[in-house]
Amino acid sequence: MIQDADADFHGRDSSDPTWSETNYFAFYEPQSRLNVGLYALFRTTLGTVGSTICINSGRSLTPWEADFCDMRSSLPIPKPYDLRAYKLANSLAVRTIEPNRVWDLRYDDGEGTRVDVRWEALMPGFDIHDPAEDPMAAAASHAQAEGKFAWGTAYNGHFDQTGRAHGTVAVRGKAYEIDCVSTMDHSWGPRPERGAPPMCWLGAHFSKDFAMHAIFSFDPAQNPTGLRLTHGYVLERGKVFGLKAGSGRTVRGSDRYAETIELTVTDRAERTWNFSGAGLTTFPWLCWPNMVGFNVLTRWECNGLTGYGEIYDFYELPLLASLNGSPATRIASRPASVNA
Repeated sequence: MIQDADADFHGRDSSDPTWSETNYFAFYEPQSRLNVGLYALFRTTLGTVGSTICINSGRSLTPWEADFCDMRSSLPIPKPYDLRAYKLANSLAVRTIEPNRVWDLRYDDGEGTRVDVRWEALMPGFDIHDPAEDPMAAAASHAQAEGKFAWGTAYNGHFDQTGRAHGTVAVRGKAYEIDCVSTMDHSWGPRPERGAPPMCWLGAHFSKDFAMHAIFSFDPAQNPTGLRLTHGYVLERGKVFGLKAGSGRTVRGSDRYAETIELTVTDRAERTWNFSGAGLTTFPWLCWPNMVGFNVLTRWECNGLTGYGEIYDFYELPLLASLNGSPATRIASRPASVNA
């Protein structure tokens, strides 16, 4: 179970330079297809933080084709260390109003690109390692490998949380009103820059009363379209229903972005849900060295409803280089359902 104390930095092995703690907030304006991501990856042992501010509305294949992109890798962590209230040297400011419930998010590059958004949770943080919340984690005690998935060790501590984002984003002076339902996450654990398996992280948001979030594993070498559920939930009228089973199929273009996706998931109430998605945008999110998330803002359909949300297909660069190589030089991808 996620506690208020999880809004703070967690204890770490001070001898492990890879220990990391993250905050990720995403939101969008669907009519303009504007997709915004604010990210901070704190390496507290090293005293540095990487941060990306990415805003994209088109079919971008490089970071500089996006509407806006500011990527920093080695900013100093402000002292004293305080995850509830910080302002980084790139101007990203995050202030906790209520722990793990309400945040104010701000950014200003000084040249007309600004973010002023409040994030309000619609549910408690969903702890992917708590068997009482996550049926996949409960099944993992009976040797179900998917429920043990922790993206290597990066998700040794992790929660996802659906909420409402509302406020304003401006891109070089052009303003957009933000009022959407989306999903944030927070993670802590060792995060080496090589060794994490491929992962699909996604969300489908239809209203404040209905949303779905899920994490899938996949094997791009042996079964590039197949998805296997590792963790997730359905949020319905304020109640959270952990997912107990699920699979899917993603059709990706030659550039590896999801063009279409079909999902079937079953929640703890034994209800089966079918979701269909179509990609609207593309963007290569270089979240830290050696890792790229193929990001797509997606239009989702479920039971006659239309919603929106992100798909991230994560690959390490050495794996991508292998997959793009000749058959004789390719290496098998690391099994996605096994911790690295």
